[in-house]
Amino acid sequence: MYFIMLCILAGLGAGIVTGLAGLSAAVVITPLLVSLGGMDSYDVVAISLASDVLASAISAFTYYKNKNIDIKRGLIILGPAFLFTVAGSYVGYKFSIVTPDGIGLYSMLATTYLGLKFIISPITVEKTSKVKKHRKWLQIALSIGSGVVIGLICGFAGAGGGAMMLFALTVLLGYDLKTAVGTSTMIMTIIALTGATSHYIMGCKLYPMAMAICVVSTIIGATWAARFANRCEEKRLNRTVGIILTILGVITFVVKVVPAS
Repeated sequence: MYFIMLCILAGLGAGIVTGLAGLSAAVVITPLLVSLGGMDSYDVVAISLASDVLASAISAFTYYKNKNIDIKRGLIILGPAFLFTVAGSYVGYKFSIVTPDGIGLYSMLATTYLGLKFIISPITVEKTSKVKKHRKWLQIALSIGSGVVIGLICGFAGAGGGAMMLFALTVLLGYDLKTAVGTSTMIMTIIALTGATSHYIMGCKLYPMAMAICVVSTIIGATWAARFANRCEEKRLNRTVGIILTILGVITFVVKVVPAS
């Protein structure tokens, strides 16, 4: 019963951060099932990515219905992200680990930075209009570079790619938060599918019960969160996402850094 409740809690939490902030389900599922469930980290990444696929797809559809997705820019990021997700999964398999300390720390810092930024200085349509006036070639270069980094992190670690994508779309490419999250969930759908398939091919263990519970719970959480986000006023959404990201950053610090000290 304990393990079932843990999977439900992990799935609901993962769905909420996916629907609200476009993050990977792995930022919640992986630390909970590894630290509290005693599961192997590489195998948990496969569960996280499988949960990501449907949760991100449902969230992306909700954002699409509300016209909060940039499909063209998303596809530019998706190309390199897709290729480097496969490469990242291969490297992660060879080293039999989920997140190296460097990537884990970088993800933690990026998540915390975004959380504080959204709270202190909310990103609105008015604020992003100036950033979008970058030269076209620079926007394309930034999109491709972001795709490479996001793909490597997602494939290797199963986490961190969503935070990186949100950072790239809002800070570098100048998107308002709703469009950034919508575009992020669209991209994460394909990346998560690629990463999950790569992990299965490379021999991770399957845990049908844990996967089924996490997937269903994640879908429920993502459905509610995506609907809330698209109906929410911009500044309120910024604060909500900011608080969630800051809490996730602190939790990641506690899980990864404190035990090692």
